[in-house]
Amino acid sequence: MSDHTLSKLLIVDDLPDNLRALDALIRDEQRLVFHAHSGDEALALLLEHEFALAILDVQMPGMDGFELAELMRGTERTRNIPIVFVSAAGRELNYAFKGYETGAVDFLYKPLDPDAVRGKVNVFVALDQQRRETRRQMEALEKSRREQETLLKELNATQAELQRSLRMRDEFMSLVAHELRTPLNTLFLETQMRTLHIKRGNLQAFAGEQMSAMVRRDERQIKAMIRLIDDMLDVTRMRNGTLSVRPAQVELVGMLERVVSDLSLQAAASGCAITLVPHPPVMGCWDEFRIEQVVVNLLTNALRYGGGCDVEVSVAVEGKCARIDVADKGKGISPDDIERIFQPFERGARNGEPKGLGLGLYISRQLAVAHGGELSVTSVPGQGSTFSLALPCDVLAPACVGAPA
Repeated sequence: MSDHTLSKLLIVDDLPDNLRALDALIRDEQRLVFHAHSGDEALALLLEHEFALAILDVQMPGMDGFELAELMRGTERTRNIPIVFVSAAGRELNYAFKGYETGAVDFLYKPLDPDAVRGKVNVFVALDQQRRETRRQMEALEKSRREQETLLKELNATQAELQRSLRMRDEFMSLVAHELRTPLNTLFLETQMRTLHIKRGNLQAFAGEQMSAMVRRDERQIKAMIRLIDDMLDVTRMRNGTLSVRPAQVELVGMLERVVSDLSLQAAASGCAITLVPHPPVMGCWDEFRIEQVVVNLLTNALRYGGGCDVEVSVAVEGKCARIDVADKGKGISPDDIERIFQPFERGARNGEPKGLGLGLYISRQLAVAHGGELSVTSVPGQGSTFSLALPCDVLAPACVGAPA
């Protein structure tokens, strides 16, 4: 049995022989007996331990038993400890009355009756054990209650997250249907128009530049559908841990020039321009296709949410890290939305203005992490946003050994 489950008894007497005799009388394997040779020594033990019973000798030099009892009753910690007085004085001195006045539960005269002493001590030890057991049960109940509250909160949070996931699933399916319907409708209308030309024998509609324009329109719609499907597949691969990154030597500035050139027509259609700040070549070991995918996502977002303002792309090299900044001068992002926009299926505006599945930034951040880098954003509402893609130039270098420069 540990000390925490044993009942503690305090016996106070200025005579060591009396302490030894009383100890031998009441000691038991379920009890710890503490000795004090004076009132001061007893007070020190009372402040340190929680006792089931205190047996005090009345007549002691200095602080006697009655004075010690009064001090115990005046202190919150020791007020409820049962006190039994022991005295060798005769009954004619009426010490028992004074003892009961000071809060004693019993008064014993010497020579002590061993059976009576053991019986009284057994009663108080049993009460102490019951009190301890009640306390342990109350603590266990309180712990169980706290655990149930925690479990209930977790269940409520899980239920809320499940409901949110169901709403997101429904919204996602609706978005997919809408986003795929747009290019499909365009292709369907194109085929109807061409069928009409064929029925009328108007073969001139398929000659020269007209045919090239038709192919370019079809290509744009097909690419739009492929990109939607690729985004969904990328999300699945990321969650399954099967997304592949194939690093090789890449010249970053040349890649950015190509991407900016490819998106210049889309920018012009939005009434703005994309400019790349000149910078010397920057070599690194990355998956060029994936980095290009991130930059395209950032530029597409800037054109979509930039409010028709120009977009600037810049490159900086800091130590062994390259950073690409895509800055727009649009309406910016509120602080509450800074982290939300990087979650899957989340979009920057809630008023129906933007289109898309809300996967671009989520995929881009995961691709940045896959390269050992990070994707972050700084924004001031009303003044625009700057997305920063930081890429370590040498983290994946071992995979690039032997790759062509």
